[in-house]
Amino acid sequence: MRPEDVRVCVIRIEGTNCEDEMANAFEMVGAKAEKVHLKQLIKQAPAGLQRSLEDYDVLAFPGGFSAGDYVRAGAIFAARIKAGMGSEVKRFVEAGKPVLGVCNGFQILVELGLLPAFEGTMTDSPTAALYTNDSARFECRPTVLRNDNRGKCVFSSAIPQKKMLTIPSAHAEGKLLSMDPDFVQKLEDGDQIVFRYVCPDGSPAVYPWNPNGSQSDIAGICNPAGNVMGMMPHPERVMTRFTHPDWTRGYSTEEGDGRIVFESVMRYLEKR
Repeated sequence: MRPEDVRVCVIRIEGTNCEDEMANAFEMVGAKAEKVHLKQLIKQAPAGLQRSLEDYDVLAFPGGFSAGDYVRAGAIFAARIKAGMGSEVKRFVEAGKPVLGVCNGFQILVELGLLPAFEGTMTDSPTAALYTNDSARFECRPTVLRNDNRGKCVFSSAIPQKKMLTIPSAHAEGKLLSMDPDFVQKLEDGDQIVFRYVCPDGSPAVYPWNPNGSQSDIAGICNPAGNVMGMMPHPERVMTRFTHPDWTRGYSTEEGDGRIVFESVMRYLEKR
């Protein structure tokens, strides 16, 4: 598949606020991105505005505060998707098409049951959650992520293992937890941990380098097939060096650390 043939659906509802950055990120790596309201996909829009999920090659959930994050972050958006197009989303994932969720998008994927999805493509109810940060406040700061995936995840496939990236975080509920006592070990065994927070020198993260207190410093995970990934930090905000806090030093090119996440999925699609 040629980059210019890749169609990306950036799904949104009231309260999402990072759809422009997400669409722009995919367009910067050659794809065609469209910002699509959920109502367009569930036939609650005029005929000329309706869209079909199967016409897209990538599904992206941007950040924000969908439906005001009432009940739980991402819960209402996830419930509306399951009610209106749950079977279509499941088929999309089972077809091997990539799905990305960033920040609120990660929360939505967990609420949908698409992550961690230890049993099946989409579980009936969530098996994990993104809880309130340990600081009990919104954390907006640079974070350093290390690629701990061993090769399964589509979205980190072009990133050398153990490479560190500086990606900004901006969330109030990013602490990944589960009632399952073996949760982290299951993620490890299935190569489902993608990114971990670390200190700038690569050592285990302590606050503020782990801004939320997530178990095992987990910043991003994928499903067992590797084509669905959720992460709390925002790679779409650092597509060029100029949006990094230290943009005036330490960069040999104009590319930002987030770009390789989107290049990874494009390389995957080129082979399909």
